[in-house]
Amino acid sequence: MSQRQATPKADLGDENIDFGFRTVRRTEKAGLVRDVFDSVATRYDIMNDLMSGGVHRLWKAAMVDWMAPQPWQHLVDLAGGTGDISLRFLKAGGGSASVTDINESMLAAGRGRRDLGKFADRLSWCAGNAEALPFETASADLVTIAFGLRNVTNREAALAEAYRILRPGGRFLCLEFSQVSNDVLARAYDSWSFNVLPRLGQLVAGDADSYRYLVESIRTFPSPEILADMFAGAGFAQVRVRRLSGGIACIHSGWKLD
Repeated sequence: MSQRQATPKADLGDENIDFGFRTVRRTEKAGLVRDVFDSVATRYDIMNDLMSGGVHRLWKAAMVDWMAPQPWQHLVDLAGGTGDISLRFLKAGGGSASVTDINESMLAAGRGRRDLGKFADRLSWCAGNAEALPFETASADLVTIAFGLRNVTNREAALAEAYRILRPGGRFLCLEFSQVSNDVLARAYDSWSFNVLPRLGQLVAGDADSYRYLVESIRTFPSPEILADMFAGAGFAQVRVRRLSGGIACIHSGWKLD
């Protein structure tokens, strides 16, 4: 079995769950993920550029374009970290945004970004768990999560919470790494991911293990088809999937109709 074909650990029982290629107790995962992002928070944005060759910017732009932000809309961005999606939403004409993340270190790194300063009156920051959001029911026009769902312990709960806080007619979009469809590209992607990224993580962020986990977590994440079914199971309608860069990333979109 190749590295990219590692079997997703979706049936580990109620007590266990995947943490990269490791199996851990379900109650431990959130703390382990928090440790990962505490370690890399100050270098997170730089590493995103290095890891993807800057292509993550195109993927995020594609998601925001698909959102078509309007000045009356309020966005809640889950696992919003340093505010990248919220900034793009506001620049594209969105009304207001709440950056929500379980990790205080990531939020602190975001608050320190100079390019967010002029949007301060339309931007709020909230420490919160995607599985139990501190927002009122039907309070958001849009909910997004970019490269964060695979780090959530109970993904079904996070999808249910996204559905709950959306207003009728609201929309949820998830941008996440996915499964490469082309064998040649997949081999090159595997080599880069498993051999280069941990070394970059050590060199730039002083942490190879965290980036090794991030690579492994991509390989154990559900396929686009399974994730689309999870969207439907949470109540979302008109579920659509857009594959980006040969399947390296995907955008899932679903609507709350009533």
